[in-house]
Amino acid sequence: MPITTKLTGAFVIGFDGDDHVIYPNGEVVYQRDTILFVGHGYDQPVDQTIDAGQAIISPGFIDLDALADIDHAILDTWNPPHLDSGLQWSERYFEQRRDVFTLEEEIFKRRYALTQLILNGITTAMPIAAETYKGWCESYEEFAAVVDIAGELGLRMYLGPSYRAGINVVRNDGSRTVLWEEALGEQGLDDAIRFVQDFDGAHDGLIRGCLLPCRIETVTPVLLRRTKQAADELGCHIRLHALQSLVELRLLRQWYDKTPLELLQELEMLGPRLLIPHGIYIGGHSDTGEPYRGDLALLADTGTSIIHCPLTSVRYGHALDSFDRYRAAGVNLALGTDSFPPDLIRGMDYGNNIAKLVTGDKSAGSAADYIRAATLGGAQALGRDDLGRLAPGAKADIIIVDLSKLRAGPMDDPIRTLLMNCGGADVRTVIINGRTVMQNGEIPGVDVAQMKADGQRYF
Repeated sequence: MPITTKLTGAFVIGFDGDDHVIYPNGEVVYQRDTILFVGHGYDQPVDQTIDAGQAIISPGFIDLDALADIDHAILDTWNPPHLDSGLQWSERYFEQRRDVFTLEEEIFKRRYALTQLILNGITTAMPIAAETYKGWCESYEEFAAVVDIAGELGLRMYLGPSYRAGINVVRNDGSRTVLWEEALGEQGLDDAIRFVQDFDGAHDGLIRGCLLPCRIETVTPVLLRRTKQAADELGCHIRLHALQSLVELRLLRQWYDKTPLELLQELEMLGPRLLIPHGIYIGGHSDTGEPYRGDLALLADTGTSIIHCPLTSVRYGHALDSFDRYRAAGVNLALGTDSFPPDLIRGMDYGNNIAKLVTGDKSAGSAADYIRAATLGGAQALGRDDLGRLAPGAKADIIIVDLSKLRAGPMDDPIRTLLMNCGGADVRTVIINGRTVMQNGEIPGVDVAQMKADGQRYF
């Protein structure tokens, strides 16, 4: 017989069919992979009751630019201007490129990273990692191993090997361009299609396939058209980094006399299955020199989602202008970590404060809206009404965040307290698809001391 579990805690973030609601001293009841009840006064028999005490019981976080690396945004976010391009490929390295790490080392890196995601309360992830140390891009074989790791750990993932037709390089004079190997881009897309066909639905549906071309300036229009056609045939999502840098904007203007958004519109890429990480440099942003042409309305009207990565943005000195303006225009905002540590609570707090700084308004970028982006926004981007919420019929993807420690401070509003006073280290328990994958801060089968030592050696 299936086990029915009731969780109780000081604050339950439930869902009323329209928005999140807070149930003080609330209850969540689930059986197998599905939530049965959220609220007060469940009167049916249960097999076990777990009292979380002074804690928040929340939907698990959805991270759609999820760190799948060890050193992302650590080594290249503190450089003085004269060293700013120091980790980019040179033209000479382009000709001599190689895989720096073995397949086994890369698989260890993925295990390390996926473990970190669970530790920080992320229950659904779409990974991102730098290709700096690759001979070209991610491989089918590497991601086949990631499927196994995710299944073992119990992490819900949207997966596919990245691919590109070109790479950003720095010339001897310090200028930036892209060098091309278009055949490798076509081969990468073929491998990505094969991956989706082979692994979509694996591990009882925890694994879903998607197409992950790298950056808009490193893929050709031909490759993007093929990507869109393949996604339509497979019924899967596309994630494409775009509207991310001024170099990208300059190159696309030079090559096509178009902005990134204009190119995506011409290629008919925009739509509910396109996810764009960062999405910062739209028309009207003060740094672009481009007039506002209704970019936000275009994103909203097409249902295209932006994956906002506030911690990464602030580390590189960028900012979304602004979180509230995108939301007010009707743009769906999801969240990503894209930096180490993959602490989405910390990222939300950074985003909240960046929004205040950008707008001069202390009410901007509210904690509640950031929680919505980390849960409901991610679910909307994926087209999943069974994720990102605690409600009957939704998947039992649940986290418990401890508020009992002294460092959590005095209780104000629980959502503000979560963002201002807590972090990923306060996530105590993680349940994914009804399986407890972390309890009291420990993940079964993970030797933390050994992983820490191995991670340092890899770094």
